[in-house]
Amino acid sequence: MIEVFENKTVLTGDSAFSPEQTFLCGQCFRFDPDGEGFSGIAGGKFIRAEEKEGVTTLFCPAEDFESFWKGYFDLDRDYSAVRPLIAGDPFLCEAEKFGRGIRLLRQEPWEALCSFIISQCNNIPRIKGIVSRLCQMYGAEVEGGYAFPDAATLSELEVSDLAPLRAGYRADYIINAARAVAGGQLDLQAVAGLPTDEARRELMALRGIGKKVADCVLLFGLGKTDAFPVDVWIKKVLNTVYPGGLDVSVYGDMAGLVQQYVFFYARENGDMFVK
Repeated sequence: MIEVFENKTVLTGDSAFSPEQTFLCGQCFRFDPDGEGFSGIAGGKFIRAEEKEGVTTLFCPAEDFESFWKGYFDLDRDYSAVRPLIAGDPFLCEAEKFGRGIRLLRQEPWEALCSFIISQCNNIPRIKGIVSRLCQMYGAEVEGGYAFPDAATLSELEVSDLAPLRAGYRADYIINAARAVAGGQLDLQAVAGLPTDEARRELMALRGIGKKVADCVLLFGLGKTDAFPVDVWIKKVLNTVYPGGLDVSVYGDMAGLVQQYVFFYARENGDMFVK
């Protein structure tokens, strides 16, 4: 159930979710604990989110909820529909139960692309630091902090301008991607309309974009929920639980959600899995 008030929205039942699980499962890097819940910025808008006893409260204007946050938190999707698909797999059932509070965020495509370029061969605290510095240096000031800088702004910079970010070799990839997007060589909206395999190839044509980063952008930025990014934690699960392989195609457009359940469960229970 969704109840929208002037400055907050209350989610109960199947609409409720866990901000902690959602914001800390590696899909976004701009939300932080604030004592009572989590707060952060997306789409140039600030929000606070709390969850208590199965009730999620989003503190934001009603207009912002209807026009942006409802879509951002994927509130039109029936997440229970994944359960029949995994019913015959005890491990996936356990992972789904463990991470049931996760929602797949529908992030702005350019922010997702830039963020996951930064994420490669990196850890979450360092990724968050680089992203935060990028926003402070080149993003527009908004309520609660700074918006994510657009591709056009970054396209006018040189790699040396990003030295304060301490992003290392990734700075070159950021500038290259920004110029491709701002110049129209990479139209992210058009890529979103392609079949997933074709969209992946378009992303991987960019310098510095491998399959894992491309799949993260597909899933979290382009709405390709059949994408299944494979990182170190997913590899551990595949090696330990599915040595014969796991055919994720059978989960269709729920494959990305399955990936998040597996990732979160593996990371939070790391001692259970071999390298």
